[in-house]
Amino acid sequence: MSPRTEGGSGTVSEARTRLLNTATRIFYTEGIHSVGIDRIVAEAQVTRATLYRHFASKEDLILAYLAQADQAIRGQVAAAQASSSSPNDQVRAVARSITDGIQSTGFRGCAFLNAAAEYSDPAHPIHQTVLAHRQWFLTTVTDMLAQTSEKTADAAGRHFVMLRDGAMSAGCLFDPKLISDTFLHGVEGILKARTIPELTSNTTATP
Repeated sequence: MSPRTEGGSGTVSEARTRLLNTATRIFYTEGIHSVGIDRIVAEAQVTRATLYRHFASKEDLILAYLAQADQAIRGQVAAAQASSSSPNDQVRAVARSITDGIQSTGFRGCAFLNAAAEYSDPAHPIHQTVLAHRQWFLTTVTDMLAQTSEKTADAAGRHFVMLRDGAMSAGCLFDPKLISDTFLHGVEGILKARTIPELTSNTTATP
């Protein structure tokens, strides 16, 4: 979806930005279904007509919210990768960026897992958007882990994502520092396992 502009200036409308920022804050902290258009319009201090000039429906607004979250996470991962030339340290940096989020003020879990819980129909556009984001993240993590060893990385990538999902879910329910430490310990376990030589079976019969 391309941002609409006003006044021919070529810049994103201030009203659109305000609407999206307001929706992002409320959707993330309170959920999506429970928040109506009237609430968003009131807090963004715009009219309904203004909202519908930028977003054809509430669903479009939700998709814009998730697109913004997706871009933020992609930027976070790219910055973590760029912080080191060591494949192992790049994986650690991505893991630390996740725990930084878990320990941040106002953390309410993963925006995508939260959205999937509210839109469980696999055919729904919002659910499809969640799946696309998660596939990108799994592919990215798996590719990173593939650089740490000659072993195949598919299982390691799935393991990382599973640990991440658990940490994101538990991080807003329990001590975020403890959850973060547990997650980082798990990531170290994944990296360590990739340094252990694979055992080969001995098929020679014993006399």
